Amino acid sequence: MSSILSLTPNHWKDYELIDCGNFEKLERFGQYVLRRPEPQALWTPGYNQKVWKEQTNVVFESGSSHKGIWKKDSAFKEPWVIKYKYQKAEIAFKLMLTSFKHVGIFPEQAENWDYIIKTIGSMPGKAPKVLNLFAYTGGASLAAKAAGADVVHVDSVKQVISWARENMELSKLKDIRWTVEDAMKFVEREVKRGNQYQGIILDPPAYGIGAKGERWKLEEQINDLLRMVSQLLDPQRQFLILNTYSMGFSSIISENLIKANFTNFDNLETGELYLKATSGVKLPLGVFARFHHW
Repeated sequence: MSSILSLTPNHWKDYELIDCGNFEKLERFGQYVLRRPEPQALWTPGYNQKVWKEQTNVVFESGSSHKGIWKKDSAFKEPWVIKYKYQKAEIAFKLMLTSFKHVGIFPEQAENWDYIIKTIGSMPGKAPKVLNLFAYTGGASLAAKAAGADVVHVDSVKQVISWARENMELSKLKDIRWTVEDAMKFVEREVKRGNQYQGIILDPPAYGIGAKGERWKLEEQINDLLRMVSQLLDPQRQFLILNTYSMGFSSIISENLIKANFTNFDNLETGELYLKATSGVKLPLGVFARFHHW
């Protein structure tokens, strides 16, 4: 089964996509409105520039080597905290401005957090063991932990793991297990150890460099990674989420990857995640595939 999912911030009061276009997006994170680049926003914005300028607290200006600087008004102070709540789970995030235009959260992933919370809540048996690969600042890890899972969080950047740990503490959660390591190497070792997980979450970048200089390129390595991941999933109780943000990577590719590497995908959903702006325009922000089985 294929579907296209939309995240609209109906139950997330701390985030709003206000508008996007001309390769930029205007977003509210808590009390602050940020203006930053968005390569997928090819169209004319819904609101005029007067609206954008009046609302903006912080603007990202691109520089060299994919980095840039932020221009801030006098009211802006960082870090700052926003929260997300779904059902009985409530999680919190510390946000900061980085030189790569990121702030520590990918809001469209809330659709997958909802899926994690619902799936863990309905999974039979004891608390599942969940592995989060390329886990960044931990949104999916927090959602799984808040839903009652035993969570292993893997990322190759030590500073990002520290940031995720702070988010765990802000969320009043504990006992997430942190691993600073290249995702491929970690999965290879887990397969050799014979370990199993009831849930696996992958949100790989288009390209990246691991903890010891390992090179990652999505198109070249994702099939091999999924083949190994399939050996880690508990055949009796399992769920998997694959999310990709890469220009030209389609939901059909994700569907084919799942069907080539997994057997229990009877509840498979594939499609696009996108945010709907207050101005009315829709911003595509990734391709996903996910399934559960028990």
